[in-house]
Parts: sequence; structure tokens; C-alpha cells
Amino acid sequence: MIWLHGFDTALGRCGIAWNERGVCGSQLPEATPSLSRDRLRQRFPTGRETDQLPPAITAAVRAVQRLLAGQLSDDLELLAIVLDDSAVPAFQRQVLAQTRLIPLGQTLSYGELAARLGQPGAARAVGQAEGHNPFAPIVPCHRVLASGTGAGGFSAYGGLATKQALLLIEARATGQWASTQAALFD
Repeated sequence: MIWLHGFDTALGRCGIAWNERGVCGSQLPEATPSLSRDRLRQRFPTGRETDQLPPAITAAVRAVQRLLAGQLSDDLELLAIVLDDSAVPAFQRQVLAQTRLIPLGQTLSYGELAARLGQPGAARAVGQAEGHNPFAPIVPCHRVLASGTGAGGFSAYGGLATKQALLLIEARATGQWASTQAALFD
């Protein structure tokens, strides 16, 4: 059984899906709360909506809310969230696991992430894996950028503007000058 829950954040209505093994999906806001709900239902058509959250899911929701409000100074709350990535292909699982290790307020390029995976020629494959991240923002794919040419892509609603907003929130939360992250988008 998969359970679904929508919750409000500083950026809008987010969603989370879980089963007995952990979080099997999360998402950033869409244009409206109803579109966020519809997107989560589309991703998990057999899921059952509930407001009865187990403690681990309550903690996950709170961590996402705190992240998007700029109230986290590190990733400990996000890293404590148990993910069920059993439906994710092996290479993408490796990419997402390495992405989770990028510290709050920091970024890597697709190529740097590929090199950390021991596959320095796989930057494009890393980008594709990030584009199919089923756990945004718990797995912070917004922290992975194109090499030397700016931000790269971002498949969430709002595209690069959303990616930039997330990076700016994190920059402020970690005491960086906002211009440090904003320069990545010039």
C-alpha cells in the first residue's frame, strides 16, 4: 500500500508518498495546490490519501518544510529520511545516493558527480538521472549544475527559476551571500 499526503511549504504545496519501507516519492510544488495533488496522484495512481502520518513521515514533512523555509543549517534531517528506491534503476539509485551527500548550500557539476561515481564520462547520464529524481527536494538534485555554462536544467515546475530559488534559500540558510549562488545563473 502507498499512502499520499500533501503539505504546505514556503514555496507552495508539496507532496509525499510512502509505503512500509519508506518514502517512495516526493515532489516540489506545481502551479497550484490542486495541480500538486493531481501530479502526486498521477505518479501514484493506487495511492491512498491520508492525513494520518507515521512519525517518520511527519519528520520527513517537517524537514522539507524547514528546508524550503531556509531553516536548515545542514542536511541531517534530510539524510535521516528513509527512502524506498527499489523502483529506481540501479545507475539512477547510485546518482541519487551521491546527490544526497552534496552538503546544503553547495553544488557540484554533472561531470563532478559522474567522476565521484567512478564514471567520468557519464555527465549526460547523470543529468538524465537527476531529471528523473522521484525524491525532490529530499534528494537535492537542484544542487547539481552544468559545468561552466550555468545551472543546467530543472524538471520541476518553474524550471530554472525554481532551481535558483532553492539554491538562494540554501545560500542564505548557510550564511553565504546570495550573489554566490545567483552568479551560477548568469
